[in-house]
Amino acid sequence: MPAATPTLFPRHIAVLLLALLACAFAGNHIAARIAFDDDTGLLLAILCRSGVSMLVLTGIVLWQRQPLGLPAGTRRWQLLLGLLIATQSLCLYSAVARIPVALALLVGNTFPIVLALLTWALGGGAPTRRNASLMGLILLGLVFALDVPARLGSAEGAGAQWTLGVTLAFCAACAFACALWITDHKLAALRGPVRSMLTLMIVFCSMAVAGLSGLVPGGMTTPASGTGWTALGILVLLYGSAFSVLFVSVPRLNMPQNAPVMNVEPIATLLFGWVLLDQVLSGMQLLGGAIVVTGIVLLTYRKAA
Repeated sequence: MPAATPTLFPRHIAVLLLALLACAFAGNHIAARIAFDDDTGLLLAILCRSGVSMLVLTGIVLWQRQPLGLPAGTRRWQLLLGLLIATQSLCLYSAVARIPVALALLVGNTFPIVLALLTWALGGGAPTRRNASLMGLILLGLVFALDVPARLGSAEGAGAQWTLGVTLAFCAACAFACALWITDHKLAALRGPVRSMLTLMIVFCSMAVAGLSGLVPGGMTTPASGTGWTALGILVLLYGSAFSVLFVSVPRLNMPQNAPVMNVEPIATLLFGWVLLDQVLSGMQLLGGAIVVTGIVLLTYRKAA
């Protein structure tokens, strides 16, 4: 007998829950920056985050008695998916450690553009004129959000850390877009709970191997003080809670209609960064950020059927 379709939350409840989850993910990145400023290693942060989330998700999968077998031909794609998410996590946290957190999130959230272009390049439909215009608007907003004209015109130039941080954030967007394409085109037959659990396992194992082999200098460094340990704990709590609640609630959230609400994450990050990290952006950067978020919301919005 087929399982009953879960009852959808009322629209206002779904929107409120998604907004709260977006704020939790934003807080996770703010906590990560505080931990990194206290000498916490990048790999250690991702290892703790993915490990706790993996344990929670494994419990959910076992509780639901999900079959763990992989469909034929999906193993290599599942491995690649996990490695891409590991790369995305490492690149985004590396960006967060170098540039204002809100800017890292704005650049990282350009993945819908990369995904649309990737889908087109791999044989999918070309972006519509509307979507192409929105992509251009997002890129224009990024120019202002990143304060590119002022930085290029200054005597010091953009700065090595700024350039590296922006590049890493964009690499995170590319890795996440590739992961989404694989999920949609190569792993659609694999149950979502199992796919997510295996992905987190691969992320956890990748970080552990990288840490033990010393591939990332200082990647497993522990926090230098109680502030760093507290931030690391908050990071794990916020990410693990938000990820778990989102995963459990997805069937009732009507994501095709409500997913754009999650794009408040950069806005929440901007506010948290201002209050907790004293990271203040100029008026032009705020305008650029608003353009980026608006463009992404419009690009990802789908009318309800």
